[in-house]
Amino acid sequence: MTEPELDLIAIGRSSVDLYGQQIGGRLEDMACFSKAVGGCPTNIAIGAARLGLKTAVITRVGDEQMGRFILEQLGREGVDTSGVIVDPKRLTSLVVLGVRDEHTFPLIFYRTDCADAALDESEISEDFIASARAVVVTGTHFAIAGAAKAQRKAIALAKKHGRRVVFDVDYRPNLWGLAGHGAGEARYIRSETVTSHLQTILPDCDLVVGTEEELHAAGGSEDTLTAIRAIRALSGATIVCKRGPMGCVVFPGAIPESLEMGIKGPGFPVEVYNVLGAGDAFMAGFLRGYLRDEPIATCCAWANACGAFAVSRLLCSPESPTFAELDYFLKHGSPHRALREDAALNHIHWATTRRPQPQTLMALAIDHRAQIEAIADEAGVPHGRIAAFKQLAVAAAARVARDMADSGDLAGFGMLIDGRHGREALFRAADHGFWVARPLEVPGSRPLALETDAEGSLGAALNEWPVDHVAKCLCFYHPDDDEALKATQEATLRRVALACRQVGRELLVEIIASKHGPLGDDTTAQVMRRLYDCGIKPDWWKLESQPSAAAWAAIDAAIAENDPLCRGVVLLGLDAPLAELEDAFRLARGAASVKGFAVGRSIFGAAARDWFAGRIDDEAAIAAMAARFGRLVQSWQQSGQQA
Repeated sequence: MTEPELDLIAIGRSSVDLYGQQIGGRLEDMACFSKAVGGCPTNIAIGAARLGLKTAVITRVGDEQMGRFILEQLGREGVDTSGVIVDPKRLTSLVVLGVRDEHTFPLIFYRTDCADAALDESEISEDFIASARAVVVTGTHFAIAGAAKAQRKAIALAKKHGRRVVFDVDYRPNLWGLAGHGAGEARYIRSETVTSHLQTILPDCDLVVGTEEELHAAGGSEDTLTAIRAIRALSGATIVCKRGPMGCVVFPGAIPESLEMGIKGPGFPVEVYNVLGAGDAFMAGFLRGYLRDEPIATCCAWANACGAFAVSRLLCSPESPTFAELDYFLKHGSPHRALREDAALNHIHWATTRRPQPQTLMALAIDHRAQIEAIADEAGVPHGRIAAFKQLAVAAAARVARDMADSGDLAGFGMLIDGRHGREALFRAADHGFWVARPLEVPGSRPLALETDAEGSLGAALNEWPVDHVAKCLCFYHPDDDEALKATQEATLRRVALACRQVGRELLVEIIASKHGPLGDDTTAQVMRRLYDCGIKPDWWKLESQPSAAAWAAIDAAIAENDPLCRGVVLLGLDAPLAELEDAFRLARGAASVKGFAVGRSIFGAAARDWFAGRIDDEAAIAAMAARFGRLVQSWQQSGQQA
């Protein structure tokens, strides 16, 4: 028998979940929402992928922006999408959800003639099913005739090829037509019709998972033990009964006299924030063990812990833990009943689920405001002209990136651009798929001040940015600064770091120490350690050139000791001559944490002065900046080869 390439294929619902963010409010009053991929099998596939399994989904999405969002997010999560059909006629399913209190979670399913409900048995490929160790079928999709045929075909093919069949009962009464549209949160309505449907599935299953209410539906009894015995009479499957904060109990063989006599794993009593999606996270955790042939007690522990993470957080699939996060939690626990308040866990979760980024970053920095305003003033031209120049800088970076792509090099290119003069440049940078960072600081401020403080809320400002824009904050900080200045700057950086995490934006902290004291072998590393001690863990550091290999080694050590999940360091330029920067590149390349550069005035300075003064036209300015940026790109790559 051919060894399967995938661990599991999940079949069925795939939706976009819109979560109301006003906790405690009525769904009628929700004013803003968070968007996430949803649907029981899709959540399971994402959760299991985060835990290290190779997963795929078979579903349908619409040929529109929401469908593309699901496809793109599945790709980012590492879920195989070759079984996802794009439906040109139907819309992607939507679900609107809210949290009223710890017992009330209103939700509305928008599924009238939706894409995933049109799944057809012709779309179930025998070769694809045979490529996985297991298929996961879900109860709700058996409520739709065509989708039920598709799942039954998948079951038959899995059995034919000796694969495991996993059944998540996933009982939603209103999706079986037993309750109205406004009763989406209803978990159980007794129905002989539903029971008779579900019981035809049970004989072919290897694993059956459900809450007590879901097992009541499958077993045809509202006494849990009686229902489980009825399931056992029809199926030799391992039966898993989910019991919320009490964990779970598993019956691999004969059903004992009491639920408590089944195999159990540790429960994790946590504050319930939102139960929606907890079962999907539970299933992902259980499958991580089950498909790796771990002991059932281990499967239970992983499943219960994953469920605890989910109920303690707001969303569904985005809240599923990665294996690194799960492992940390099982080893260290948490001092918080509300796991979303655990800074250590939150950082691991953030750093292991953020969007993929290039391993090498070469960025043209044009986020300067005061310096470019000074150049414009020197030439006697209005500041309104700055926006046009920044667009030329984008064109220059794009020219270099295009030339590199034509030569077969797809290394990461980026730009630092401000919103004050660079609004249109930001739009143009998006045309080229650049990594983008944007400044928050008032130029030259010391102590650090934020531009947003003069305009309103930092969080509200960040929330308006595209999700892939990185917040950059420059701080002039030296270890010899007086304690009051340090405390003021640290408080501002903490506020920035917190806001970035709350709204899901990456943070780049730029440190320049040399302007306010000597730069020794441990100067920058001391600053970094101090900020780490304050709880500030940026995704990126932007640092000035260092005086020695020992200085870079100290920076490597500071990152390794405090945040090994940090993306790394990019070098800044400080308007240095290109030859000097090239020497700095060669020195920095010996450091494991250095991933690239973000240089500005060394690239655009001369071109800006000539362009504002009218000595060169647009094309000449683009060519001049592209030549200097291209030289640094080549130097960076060559220094890497030498290192």
